[in-house]
Amino acid sequence: MRFLMMHRLDESAPEAWNPSPEFMEKMGAFIQESAGNGRLITAEGVHRSDTGALVRKPRGAAVRVTDGPFAEAKEVIGGFALINAEDRADAVEFAKSYAELFEAEIEVEVRQVVEFDEIPG
Repeated sequence: MRFLMMHRLDESAPEAWNPSPEFMEKMGAFIQESAGNGRLITAEGVHRSDTGALVRKPRGAAVRVTDGPFAEAKEVIGGFALINAEDRADAVEFAKSYAELFEAEIEVEVRQVVEFDEIPG
């Protein structure tokens, strides 16, 4: 099973966009090990929200685009990972190990990916 992990962080925290060399070393080792054992498919960080956009399409209305930063959101997506896991519990355990790498407060959302053969008719 594949699971998507998205981590959210406080964009105003100084360490959010300026990770320490120690953090980079820990994260690099974690990524190498996880990719090497087949758990990690891909993982990436993303740029600050002021470089992004939010595209919304309300029901019955035209598509709207809002340029970042997203003032209404204290926590924004800081990165994502796509992993292989046996089940949700296994994916959550992996997410807990991932979250432990961070010194700053983060939140990791774990969602199972819909596989093509799961889509009805």
